[in-house]
Amino acid sequence: MAKSDVFEGDPTVALKKELQRLVKAIIEDSSSDDENGVINQTLQALKELKDGRKQRSCSITKLNHNNRDCNESLTSCPQEFRCPLSKELMREPVILSTGQTYDRPFIQKWLKAGNRICPKTQQVLSHTILTPNHLVRDMITQWCKNRGVQFPGPIQYSDQDGLAEADRDQFLSLLKKMSSTQSEQKEAARTLRSLTKRMPSFRALFGESLESIPQLLTPLCQTKSQTEIHPDLQEDLITTLLNLSIHDNNKKLVAETPMGIPLLLDALKFGTIETRTNAAATLFTLSALDSNKSLIGKSGALKPLIDLLEEGHPLAMKDVASAIFNLCIQHENKARAVRDGAVRALLNKIKNRVHVDELLATLAMLSSNQKAVEEMGDLGAVSCLFSLIKETNCA
Repeated sequence: MAKSDVFEGDPTVALKKELQRLVKAIIEDSSSDDENGVINQTLQALKELKDGRKQRSCSITKLNHNNRDCNESLTSCPQEFRCPLSKELMREPVILSTGQTYDRPFIQKWLKAGNRICPKTQQVLSHTILTPNHLVRDMITQWCKNRGVQFPGPIQYSDQDGLAEADRDQFLSLLKKMSSTQSEQKEAARTLRSLTKRMPSFRALFGESLESIPQLLTPLCQTKSQTEIHPDLQEDLITTLLNLSIHDNNKKLVAETPMGIPLLLDALKFGTIETRTNAAATLFTLSALDSNKSLIGKSGALKPLIDLLEEGHPLAMKDVASAIFNLCIQHENKARAVRDGAVRALLNKIKNRVHVDELLATLAMLSSNQKAVEEMGDLGAVSCLFSLIKETNCA
């Protein structure tokens, strides 16, 4: 149904319809004995219409006057009730790590732009967690009440990625459930996996607090053994970690979270094949940073990656091969890969014509390591490589 601009019950509508009827009667039946009566009725209807419009005009003027008084009251509020960024009355006051209070949407916009200093004091922020300032909010509410002004509700602020304040509340609620019952953990993990896949803004949220990723991984840290971890829960959490790692600003944060890489290695060794594949994909994504290559290599990640490569599951092969290749770009990781059996594993797959292009690239990279060259000779790499040359026309 089309939306009408006229409100139901508007008396002017009925008056206009009555006027139309009366004017039509005058035009079509001018010889009627009752013509004077019809004209009088028409004049009366016109007068009522005029009076009604005058009354409505007065009401609108009064309303505008009241709104103007309300706005003037809000703009004359005490300085301590104004946001230092917007210079307006704060609707949702929050405290920054420096102790300064701002209106939530404006300080969020400041932080979203990549600023990590307090706008007022210029101090470097120790964290970006925003704490509601209930005291200031109550004082503003009381100030508005004393002046007969309605306290304005919070601005439903959306950032450039379309993230509303309600989304942030949902994000915090989901993280809180990670310390709840297993059923709530599973539901929250499934939701976070979906949201971080679909919405880049949700991935970015994890970078706003150092506590977000540890909170996410709480269920995996609580269990004493791998057999106690629900496989679906582990898969959803590891996949969420993969989704987070896609966001460039999160790569360092994920890798440097104390339990981040160890939990990825547990998933790589003991998870379902889907979980193991996504753990390998996460290590590949994180290894885009040189500093992370070193961290991952030192953690002992190459051995379980090579073991998964040897197993040869089609679902995992591409991600595993990519992770090993990326890690072996760093000189120290080449030696680790050779020590952990990478040469034998790579040659076996190449001989079986599995992901030849990707695995040959890794083998070529390892050939700068003397031990790798010696092992290649012992394992018949030369004849294998010659057979490949004969089979392909690819330059």
